[in-house]
Amino acid sequence: MPVADDNKEQRALANWLQQRIPQWQAMEMLLKSRDRKSYDIEAVRHIVSGFRMLGSDLSLARNALPGSRIHTWLESLFLRGHQLIYRTPGNTLLRWRDVYAFESPALIRQMAPILLATIALFVGTIVCGWLLISTFPDLTPLFASTEMINRVQAGELWTDDLLNIMPSSLLSLSLMTNNITVSIFAFSLGVFYGLGTLYIISLNGLMLGGVFAFTGHYGLDDELFEFVIAHGVVELSVICIAGAMGLKLGEALLRPGSMTRQQAFRKATADAGKVLLVALPFLVLAGLIEGYISPDPEFSLSFRLAVGAMTGTVFWLLLVFGLPWLRH
Repeated sequence: MPVADDNKEQRALANWLQQRIPQWQAMEMLLKSRDRKSYDIEAVRHIVSGFRMLGSDLSLARNALPGSRIHTWLESLFLRGHQLIYRTPGNTLLRWRDVYAFESPALIRQMAPILLATIALFVGTIVCGWLLISTFPDLTPLFASTEMINRVQAGELWTDDLLNIMPSSLLSLSLMTNNITVSIFAFSLGVFYGLGTLYIISLNGLMLGGVFAFTGHYGLDDELFEFVIAHGVVELSVICIAGAMGLKLGEALLRPGSMTRQQAFRKATADAGKVLLVALPFLVLAGLIEGYISPDPEFSLSFRLAVGAMTGTVFWLLLVFGLPWLRH
């Protein structure tokens, strides 16, 4: 008898929800309006009151019609209404301030486990690449071009004459573009449930370790380290962060939780946009260092170490703690 009563109640709720469809359609039309600046006070009142009723309807739909199209539709409407009502004011400077001071650091701290796992993967593949080429040097062509191999065998690095090939300005621009492309790929390939990101991070780690092992065989690993250290701390840090965001995207698609996969995807990409907004400008700085300082033999190793340590420290402090003086 109680089971029959429960079924009756669910059917009654389902019928009542069906009758609410015109109100939800009207709410959807308001939320779809592209010219939101032209909302009058009456439209705003309708949106706010409609959003409150939408929350009640969604709660009922979860009980009466879980997993149905109505349930999914109401969740989508509720999310869009929440984003519209609770969004921050449309001041670009204030928006950027919030991203740098609050939102990005909070996201980085929240994703600390996956970030540490990404860094561990990258370091581990560097070690594997080094061991692989140290043990089987004939596999070097997997990680280095023929020109690179020939120059190292002749006793010089492929980086020695970079400034004679192109000016520092063009070299910096080229390196910035490449580094930003790699970072974006490391994140965006997370759409393949994280597998693409794992591939990019592992491949870059294997290549770095393999190249160091190959140059070490000819006594040039010290020179390669001297070239890399000034810009490499920031450059490799950004790649690891982009990789962590890619894995987070893959996790959101695999385990969306209470959200739909589309909603989880949107949230993961929005979070990544905030973090990368802070991180990618540092790749511009790394490109300038790699174009003007790294290939120039006049800069000493101690100066390069200082540049790498300073830029890396500033980068991680900003990413983890934000800009505290902007919080007041």
